[in-house]
Amino acid sequence: MNGEEEFFDAVTEAHQKVTGMIDLDTSKNNRIGKIGERPSQENGIQKHRTSLPAPMFSRSDFSVWTILKKCVGLELSKITMPIAFNEPLSFLQRITEYMEHVYLIHRASCQPQPLERMQSVAAFAVSAVASQWERTGKPFNPLLGETYELIREDLGFRFISEQVSHHPPISAFHSEGLNHDFLFHGSIYPKLKFWGKSVEAEPRGTITLELLKHNEAYTWTNPTCCVHNVILGKLWIEQYGTVEILNHRTGHKCVLHFKPCGLFGKELHKVEGHIQDKNKKKLFVIYGKWTECLWGIDPVSYESFKKQERRGDHLRKAKLDDSSGKTDSDVADDVPVTQETVQVIPGSKLLWRINTRPPNSAQMYNFTSFTVSLNELETGMEKTLPPTDCRLRPDIRGMENGNMDLASQEKERLEEKQREARRERAREEAEWQTRWFYPGNNPYTGTPDWLYAGDYFERNFSDCPDIY
Repeated sequence: MNGEEEFFDAVTEAHQKVTGMIDLDTSKNNRIGKIGERPSQENGIQKHRTSLPAPMFSRSDFSVWTILKKCVGLELSKITMPIAFNEPLSFLQRITEYMEHVYLIHRASCQPQPLERMQSVAAFAVSAVASQWERTGKPFNPLLGETYELIREDLGFRFISEQVSHHPPISAFHSEGLNHDFLFHGSIYPKLKFWGKSVEAEPRGTITLELLKHNEAYTWTNPTCCVHNVILGKLWIEQYGTVEILNHRTGHKCVLHFKPCGLFGKELHKVEGHIQDKNKKKLFVIYGKWTECLWGIDPVSYESFKKQERRGDHLRKAKLDDSSGKTDSDVADDVPVTQETVQVIPGSKLLWRINTRPPNSAQMYNFTSFTVSLNELETGMEKTLPPTDCRLRPDIRGMENGNMDLASQEKERLEEKQREARRERAREEAEWQTRWFYPGNNPYTGTPDWLYAGDYFERNFSDCPDIY
């Protein structure tokens, strides 16, 4: 029995709970208002929708344990999960959320000094994971050959991604500035594991940003993301690990530490690090929270402030109370109390601040305003998109519209169609051919990568596969 079939019984049980749910499909009527509202176009600038067509449904009737009890220590990317745990986006669209704060790339390109450019690049790297805050829904696994494109003239970029491998799952992406100021590309192989009370997503793959005006390339990998209390208690997310951003031309490096939660949640969401030159001399200190903002200051002022802070902490230090008698295995991981805000050191420079989420975000899977627009199928778009674009996936569209029965049925149909296509290739001894990316080595790190083949925006889609 293979990994895709091993958990069929558990998935079927969860699917049966989906069947018979209230049909929230708003595509059957012309309802307008706060949910599904579409703004008008002004001054020739395309306005994007501000809400999803239907609110999300409650997951309270679904037991994650039904699915995950057989998965401890296993890689979750090989396990078919019921739609109840999804959000109405493909992982390719989730990757596109890197671009929400693309203004930081444009700002970096305009900076005259390498230290200033690294400050903006570091802020962009942190902002790229900010949309994951409170996002506990799982994006849909992309089908092999699935693509996603996004052109945002108002933000100055275009973006293309493709699912280039299914086992292991690898998503490749390429973005470029419409003013020819940058290239941003990479391939992502997320490794998901279940550890009893939490699901951990370990990022694999190099991310590359090229600032063309300065002939500079920056590379890094993302921090690890962990979702706590998937079995019992309130879900909460943390990011942890060290991210190193290297300027391959000047030798400048930014080292960012995404802090694990720590005792009593004191370090929750915190990011601290520094920028150093090629001789490892510290030039700039960075601090903040990936959920809120990022600040920077010179090392001398930072160390002086921290010394005073440590002196105050010593005076306030109290004994820890560890007499609760609870064991680690029988309780949920308490949701840490989030500190109100980042304590700003006098003289600091603001590098980035998160965008305010829309007021109805909690009804829309905690999406940001940028995220809400990603699956929007604008009038006439079907004529220009390839048949492999995520927006055309019927299961994601059904879930977005609130029709959970349709979404679940379509998800099963698409997964079976993909399995049959793989069996057919095996019978014919044929290898899958990617369309827009090819395997190679990253030109700056030398590590395995998937590189953009070009020509996507010429829009010759005649040989695209039929995957839906």
